[in-house]
Amino acid sequence: MNKNLFPLLVLVFAVAILLNANSCTPTASLRTVSANPAELSGTYTVFLYGARHSNDIETIAILAKENVPYTFEIYSPDFNYKTIKGMPDDQAYKRAAEFVSFHYAFDYSVMSMILDENGSVIGYEVRPYYSHFDFGYSDVLDVSYTPADGKVIVRIHLIPLSNNISGTGIDGLLFSSG
Repeated sequence: MNKNLFPLLVLVFAVAILLNANSCTPTASLRTVSANPAELSGTYTVFLYGARHSNDIETIAILAKENVPYTFEIYSPDFNYKTIKGMPDDQAYKRAAEFVSFHYAFDYSVMSMILDENGSVIGYEVRPYYSHFDFGYSDVLDVSYTPADGKVIVRIHLIPLSNNISGTGIDGLLFSSG
């Protein structure tokens, strides 16, 4: 191979790798910031995720503003959540707060606004915080909001140490099982 051609081929190969790596880069998630229920106004589509059984801590309520350029899509089978459209702000918050508070270890709820890339409010989340004693964490959820083609894809998961829950806390973390 020609010695003068080798550096050019290496450069072309490196550029191709960089371009391919950039195309696989995931879109950044939207931000959430603390909010007050008094800030709610308008009509919402309410997503009630979780509460499938009496010990289901993978539970959250999402209030998606209606008449915004985004639609929310929960990345989960339909049987994991309920959707209620057209709820006025006061009813939406009340329903969300009641929904996330069902668990015996519920301590309090936290409301956050979901902001788009421009900082505009497109929705809210109401998540439960649990007793530290029961699960080792108050906030046991990892939730991401990813914009994609006019939609906001919502992914909801338990944080890793919350996945192995026994009736007495996280297995092996709070209490030794043997």
